[in-house]
Amino acid sequence: MHCDKITLKSGQTRWVCIADAPPHPLTGKRRQIERRGKTKKEAKNKVEEVIDKLTVDQFDKKASAKIKFSKVAEKWLSVYEVTAGVKRGTVRIREDQIKILDKYFGDAPITSITHVIYQDFLIQLSIDGNEGEPYLESSIRGINTCAKMIFKFAKKNKLITENPTDDVEIPKKPKTIEELENQSIEDEYFEKNELELFLKTALESGLKLDKEWFFTLAFTGMRPGEVIALKKQDLDFENNRIRISKTLTNENCNMRDYNLETTKTSDIRIIDVDEGIMMVLKKLVHENDTHKLRYRTQIDDFHDEDFVFQRKNGYPYVRQFLGERMKRIMKKIDIKKHLTPHSFRHTHISMQTEAGAELPTIMERVGHKDPDTTLKIYTHVTNKMKEKSVQNVAAYHSEILKELTV
Repeated sequence: MHCDKITLKSGQTRWVCIADAPPHPLTGKRRQIERRGKTKKEAKNKVEEVIDKLTVDQFDKKASAKIKFSKVAEKWLSVYEVTAGVKRGTVRIREDQIKILDKYFGDAPITSITHVIYQDFLIQLSIDGNEGEPYLESSIRGINTCAKMIFKFAKKNKLITENPTDDVEIPKKPKTIEELENQSIEDEYFEKNELELFLKTALESGLKLDKEWFFTLAFTGMRPGEVIALKKQDLDFENNRIRISKTLTNENCNMRDYNLETTKTSDIRIIDVDEGIMMVLKKLVHENDTHKLRYRTQIDDFHDEDFVFQRKNGYPYVRQFLGERMKRIMKKIDIKKHLTPHSFRHTHISMQTEAGAELPTIMERVGHKDPDTTLKIYTHVTNKMKEKSVQNVAAYHSEILKELTV
């Protein structure tokens, strides 16, 4: 500790002491504490009191008041990205959520955001936070989850003493009668006749690869990113099995700028597949091998990675392309549902249920750890099957039932 005697403008004398405190918890930079007193002992005691407090709880209100929320969020994200074990897609979602948080709190000191201010923020999101339109409840929950982690990080690093997200309430909008009446789980997947119509149209009017990837999606229950990530070595034609170990992401829709990551559950699953589907994929792999031998030396940047669904230069397709192809076919058929390539997973769950597969078997096949989505479709389909079985029994015994009402 260093102390000096100084003279103020008023002519009075004071002692000033300065000493090093623990480094700043967020930046790691050196911190020095300076205090004044009428005597050297008084100034020294003041410095020691602050340093002792910082050593115990490390909270420096004066220093924290200068740190903006955006700076803390940026630091948290850099840590989260390398320690949370999440995929790039999840990090991208957090980046988008931070943009929304920064819009409201970016320039605000981290210490100035109170529970009341943060609760008002969530309410504002539910009213007109999305460019004049309300955010969906699910979106607000995601934003709140992100904010909770950022403030928890700030508290852990002694930048704040309380987390303003603790005990907040997520605004809920009650559903209208019309919404309840129009809500149907059947809008999330193809019914049997709808699927057959879609696939028949893909066969008759589809473009290159349409039949291959849409039949594969429907009869395997794979995620779209898992299908376009398939490589030649993932296909076991001898046993009619597919190994699902990865998914493909592409943020910029640039075929060369793709990432291969583990599956959503970070597990490998091997599924049995219909022989007809495997025969189609085997033919496609043969065509790819023939094309590679012919064009590999002619195309300067041929991407020799053996993707099953590959472009002329060997690069894989992006999920958005799959969506555009699906929209093209949907325009040709009379199905009013808003379905996407992901809807084939829900369709496959329905197909497996109707075929008599048990819930755990279906979950294992499609790679679901959380039973909610699978169970919702499974229960709906089994209830329909029960209703149909009653009708079938009644139809079979229709003659005797007629006598009942005579």
